[in-house]
Amino acid sequence: MSWHDRIVYHRDFAYNRRRSRMAHGSIGDVPAATYAEYVDDPFLLLPDDQDASATSSEEEDRYLEGAPPVEAVSTELAQKPAPPSRCIALRPALTHRLYSHRLHVRAKAKLQRDRLLSGPMIDIYVGESRRHWSLHRNLLCHHSEQLEAELEGDADGHNRKDKLELPDYDPAGFELLVKWLYQGKLDDVSDMPDTNQKYDYAVSCHKLYLLCDRFDMAQLKNVAMDQYRKGLNQAELVPDADEIDDIYRKSPTGSPFRQLMTRIAARQIMDPGSDRDVETYRQCFENNPDFAVDLVKAIRIGTGGMLFEDPTDPGNECEYHDHEDGPNCHIKGKAKAKQGE
Repeated sequence: MSWHDRIVYHRDFAYNRRRSRMAHGSIGDVPAATYAEYVDDPFLLLPDDQDASATSSEEEDRYLEGAPPVEAVSTELAQKPAPPSRCIALRPALTHRLYSHRLHVRAKAKLQRDRLLSGPMIDIYVGESRRHWSLHRNLLCHHSEQLEAELEGDADGHNRKDKLELPDYDPAGFELLVKWLYQGKLDDVSDMPDTNQKYDYAVSCHKLYLLCDRFDMAQLKNVAMDQYRKGLNQAELVPDADEIDDIYRKSPTGSPFRQLMTRIAARQIMDPGSDRDVETYRQCFENNPDFAVDLVKAIRIGTGGMLFEDPTDPGNECEYHDHEDGPNCHIKGKAKAKQGE
């Protein structure tokens, strides 16, 4: 084997970009610095902005023709001091970096969870029956800044609370809140086989929504709303007038639950196959002055703002007359008199 059969060209390895054609495709994906340290060739001294592809085959032939014999090359290389070795730090593989990042996130989450599930406890009493829970104070304060300000008091530690009374809220909703705090999720209503279970779970999600509104927990509040709507849809049930009245009254002005209740009532009123009419929701009008306004808005949105017929157009006079149905209208009577003449 002659010397030119053993020479290594930098153009075969040290490419800054992927080659269009290569014997081993995997090599083209590796940075050029990985292989450049093994190459001792004058082509490496070219400027960086000069592409290796610009070197033509004629220039390579001239280089080979002018090259000295292999013995001279060996002697020259033996006399030439060896270049200092370079230590190139290769970047870890992508899979290793992803795995390391996952371990870091997992360890950080574990440390945070250990911190939240430590420290003092706080006693919470919910509902008129004063059902009792004892929860970690750090966990509650982490998820609710409003609750933290209420429990911790001022900067000097005054007005600090060791217990929390919630007499106006339902224990069923607080039970879901505890589940979310310690497990990070709620049950999906789709997994419940029975229709009544779906509806009861939806009702509990409304109770949870009220608690989230009290503690300003927007994320969980949206989850509770989604589960409530899904439960009604899959159970194919809607709250009756008494429930709508109660939900609307307990919801603050501008609450999405008020909007939901008025749209449910509007759909029931406009449904030809439903036995519920405006009279069904009379108690809602009496107990909630804003219910009528919101209901009219819901009907307008539901009908697409459709314009009704003009009630002043001629042709339907008897609809606005004070007489029984039949040919007793004074207009019709005059018409008959004219015909008799």
